[in-house]
Amino acid sequence: MSFKFFDKLSQDFSELLNDKKEYNVVIEVDKEGNKKSFTAHSVVLRYRSSYFDKELEKAAMSKNHIKTIIKSNISAQIFEIILKYIYGGTVNIKDTDCKIIYELMVNANEMKLKELSVKLECYLIESKASWLRTHFSFFYHSIFDGNEFKGLKKFYNDIIVKHPNLIFESEDFTSLQETALISILKRDDLQVEEIKIWDNVIKWGISQNPTLPTNSEEWTNENFEALKRTLQRCLPLIRYFHIPSEDIRKNVRPYKKILENQLWDDITQYLKFPNQPVKSLVSTPNSHSKIISAPNLSPTPNLPPRIISTSSLSSITKPTSSSPSRIISAPNLSPAPNLSSRIISAPNLPSRITSTPSRIIPTPGVPLIITPTPRLTFSTVINKKHVAELSSWIDRRSTTYHLVKIPYEFQLILRGSRDGFHPKTFWNMCHGCAGTIVVAKVAGTDEIVGGYNPLAWDNSTGGAYMKTKDSFIFSLEYDNIRKSSIISRVKDQSGALLYYKSNLQDVYGPSFGYSEFVMESNVSDFTQDEKSICCYISSCHAYKKPIRTTNERFSIVDYEVFKIIKN
Repeated sequence: MSFKFFDKLSQDFSELLNDKKEYNVVIEVDKEGNKKSFTAHSVVLRYRSSYFDKELEKAAMSKNHIKTIIKSNISAQIFEIILKYIYGGTVNIKDTDCKIIYELMVNANEMKLKELSVKLECYLIESKASWLRTHFSFFYHSIFDGNEFKGLKKFYNDIIVKHPNLIFESEDFTSLQETALISILKRDDLQVEEIKIWDNVIKWGISQNPTLPTNSEEWTNENFEALKRTLQRCLPLIRYFHIPSEDIRKNVRPYKKILENQLWDDITQYLKFPNQPVKSLVSTPNSHSKIISAPNLSPTPNLPPRIISTSSLSSITKPTSSSPSRIISAPNLSPAPNLSSRIISAPNLPSRITSTPSRIIPTPGVPLIITPTPRLTFSTVINKKHVAELSSWIDRRSTTYHLVKIPYEFQLILRGSRDGFHPKTFWNMCHGCAGTIVVAKVAGTDEIVGGYNPLAWDNSTGGAYMKTKDSFIFSLEYDNIRKSSIISRVKDQSGALLYYKSNLQDVYGPSFGYSEFVMESNVSDFTQDEKSICCYISSCHAYKKPIRTTNERFSIVDYEVFKIIKN
């Protein structure tokens, strides 16, 4: 049996740091005006950090046998924390600003203090995720210098694959480091059409060569060669055989000189004869393609098509047994092998008018004729049973309210089939409304999904995650298909809701969590493209459980927003 006395050991070494009698190292940190000197002991520095071991080897020794190390790129505040960690093995970050913690992590990594760096990285991801998302642009651009911070890279890339516009449409996209761009291109689940990826890769490559003529028609062979060299690590990651033929001719062909001759031959061959094998070692159209090494291409075997659902690619959406589907042919697209034509579900729109018998007044000798009198329902998506269930969830009741004892009125604010399906309509009509429920009917399945927001919707935040402990998302029982409803309460309160900045409100509507329920459309109509999503990723979620059995994207038939008013 062994006894460990680490606490006392840590305390004694911490006191050694303050002992000015036996030190033999001086470390000068920070810039002019904030410069500060710290004393230390070479034996401690050497054995605690390989970085200081090398620095001490290079440092000159004074007549007093003191070595001096200058670190002007680190603040005195941060270095003091690091030095206390080196000596005592403790770090106190209570009430410390998140940016200081981030800088501490970066500097700890530079000084080869892996234990501290990894611990701080995990702390930021697990406890300060909302802050990381709020400062997305700055930190995403700064963490791709080397192979470190893999956790943060995955954290940010998981966001990007679901919201690629955050990076592709950002003002500083062209300043993105090559390693960061490559890490995005490698993702099979990047939620964007391949032609948009190609366009952005070309945009990025051109920006790295500012001397290129503005008009590509004026480019020389040397100009194309310069762009090819810049993109040599990116080009093999494009899924060329999953780009529609019209986009190949319009967007790719003008830059065919940056592609290997064999690759361009394969692309043009595939457009004419899609069933023939190709030779290029890049993304191939099917698993039976013949793979032959192509000169100067990185070995990127058989990249699969990206896992997206979009109206502009020849991809598949599954028809459901509950509603017939119609197949719409795309004559200008070369169908990929083993892929059928795109199937677009055409579910019946629910009627907004129900019928009820008019009052019957019997007249002797006259036969009774019952004429239905139409009246508007309160909702095209939900019924009174749903209202009772939602009201119970708002009040955190374990049992559902009786239909005649519902304590809330559901006051309609917005209905898509009445007010329009443009995302901006949501932000304009719901701005300032607090205590609201969003419900949406999924096209093709008739699932009913939605979310409750106790906060006021705000279209002027400039883009921010909103914190609350009372929001939840749900899917409701419907048509004997889903036998019971699902409620998922917020887990990460700091990521409960996302209010988009104004330039993204033409694409995104209500957004709960990290894509656990998001209404989205690239054509500014939630019914026209399959972009809405209820995506649940185990490593990155704000709500406790998924509300759908699939992460596939979908369009909607109709949606409504109700303000919840206490009776």
